[in-house]
Formats: sequence, structure tokens, C-alpha cells
Amino acid sequence: MENSSKTLIVFFNTLWGQPLKYESLPPDCEITTNHDYLPEADAVVFHIPDMGDIDKLPKPAGQIWVAWSMESEAHYPQLLDPEFMARFDLRMTYHLDADVIAPYFMPEMLMVDELRTLPLPKSGLVCYFSSSGNDRSGRDAYVRELMRFVDVHSYGRTLQNRVLEEDKGRETKLETCAKYKFTLGLENACTVDYVTEKFFEPLIVGSVPIYLGAPNVAEFAPGENCFINASDFAPAELAAYLKKLDNDDALYQAYLVWKGLPFRQRFQELVEVQQKHPFVRLYERIPEARVRIKGR
Repeated sequence: MENSSKTLIVFFNTLWGQPLKYESLPPDCEITTNHDYLPEADAVVFHIPDMGDIDKLPKPAGQIWVAWSMESEAHYPQLLDPEFMARFDLRMTYHLDADVIAPYFMPEMLMVDELRTLPLPKSGLVCYFSSSGNDRSGRDAYVRELMRFVDVHSYGRTLQNRVLEEDKGRETKLETCAKYKFTLGLENACTVDYVTEKFFEPLIVGSVPIYLGAPNVAEFAPGENCFINASDFAPAELAAYLKKLDNDDALYQAYLVWKGLPFRQRFQELVEVQQKHPFVRLYERIPEARVRIKGR
């Protein structure tokens, strides 16, 4: 590197091979994916789910190794293995107790200002988007049973019964969800803190999320009474409740009152943390981590 006084962070691998996404960095911080700089790196970041075998990779004295993952431990149990995780000095994950929190409500994913957008008129009752075969939450069976009792429009490859006229990715998904009173937001695993776009996207467009996933999802809610927890209902019970809300506009509108109120303090705190990119916050943690491992 041109300036050896800079803090150098090398990404051993990236998120499923995708280009790294970040805007500005502190002037004394440099990020690269070039393995030639591994020996001199101040920190090396490993995307755990697809990093491969690193058993023979040397770790220079004082170098910080960072475990990075946006995936649930239900799919990657090594993240729960103390022996495996002991080789890393910092965790950069979606968990709220991580050394560096890297959740799914980053500014580029969660358009906070748009949470204030007033809902559009609704033409449908329930929609669902899922195309992944990963299912540790039982969501496929839940939706299949729910469909016996209420009309669910499923646009993804899973249980598909509707076809999009045009698919522009996330833009089309948001536009479609906005037309429905409810959107099924069902995670592929029920893990603490694992709250993804499946919860936030319906909130953005004014569709009430029916959520299955993190047991502590309420910590991530922008307002009171803004979602329905599928875990509280058997599919038949949920269908009956949705029909009740559909027939009583006052009851349904109660799930949208939060849009005109201040955000919950906990949600606001989480959003404010994310105004600084995780890679920048990682850079800020390196000196402290270096002192800690030096004292081992």
C-alpha cells in the first residue's frame, strides 16, 4: 500500500462474491480484496458462509481477524461453534450484541423517510414472495395450510399462483406489496435478531407484515402495533383474523396509526447507529481489538 500509516483492511472474500458496497472511508483507512496484502493487513475480514478452508492461512501477530456473516446460524452452525469462532477477534453480524452490528436495516435497504409514506388504496388481501428453498422456520408448510382458509397471492417460485407482468426486482416487489393489505414476511429461520427485509419492506409501502422469524422482532419495530406475529396464530386462526380485519376498516387501520407517530426510541437508536457504515465502525474497533489480543 502507498501509505503504511493507514489502517489496512483486507477482505479475504466478499458477501457471496459480490463487490463490496460502501461510500466514504476515513482518510487513514484503506480497504482491498487483494490477497497480496494479507501479510501486512491490520485486519482481515472473512465472510464465513463461503470462505472455504483457512486452516493453513497464517495469522501474523497483532493482526485482527473478523468473522462476517448476514446469515442465520440455523444454516451455518459453525457460527455457534466456540472452537471455530475462537480464531476470530471481532464479529460483524446482524446480531445486536456483535462487535460491529451489520443488520438488514442499513440506509440503502431501509428507506426510513419512506416509512412515513401514506398507504395506497388496497386491491388485494394477502401477498407472498418467496423463492428460496431454505426453510428452517416451517414457513412453506405454514403458507400451504393458510392457503386452505384464505386467498394468498404468491408471486415467488415457492407455492406460486400469480405471475408478475413485469419484474424489476425489488422495485416491482415493493409496488406489488403496496397493493395488498397484508404481506407475509416469513424468514427462512427463527433466530434471535435475524430480521430481514421481509419485515421492513411491507412497512415501507404501508402493507401490514405478517411476520414469522426472530422471536425478538418487536425490538426492530418502528412503531407499536405495526405487524402481526404469525407465531401467535395457527394458520386457520390467522385466516379468520385477517378476514375480520378485512371486514372492519377501523381495526385494520389501527395497524397503520404508527406511521403518523414518532418512531419508537429503540428503533430510532438502531437506525442512528447505521448512519455510519459497518466498515467504518469496524475500522474504529481495530485499535481496541489490537490492545485486547496483545494482552492475551
